[in-house]
Amino acid sequence: MNWILLIIGGLFEVGFAACLGKAKYATGIAATWWYIGFVICLTISMLLLIKATETLPIGTAYAVWTGIGAVGTVLVGIFIFKESVDFWRIFFISTLILSIVGLKFVSH
Repeated sequence: MNWILLIIGGLFEVGFAACLGKAKYATGIAATWWYIGFVICLTISMLLLIKATETLPIGTAYAVWTGIGAVGTVLVGIFIFKESVDFWRIFFISTLILSIVGLKFVSH
């Protein structure tokens, strides 16, 4: 169950990064709403990380949480913010995903 909470927490990390990206280009009340979304996603993400570390090793949980956030944020950057896609970027994101999966399999 805590692995599921950790994955959801990682997805909320992607959410807070995406909100920051959107707030950067917004003005007025729209920017305020994006910053509110950032705070909400950040809070949920951290609370789920805290809950997951009740039974998972902190080093593994943090690495998986940040890995999900990093991969998800790169994907949001590519698909939402139209950032560049090249071989090396995809290669290193793929190695990060493999590392996250590997940590899940070797953790108790």
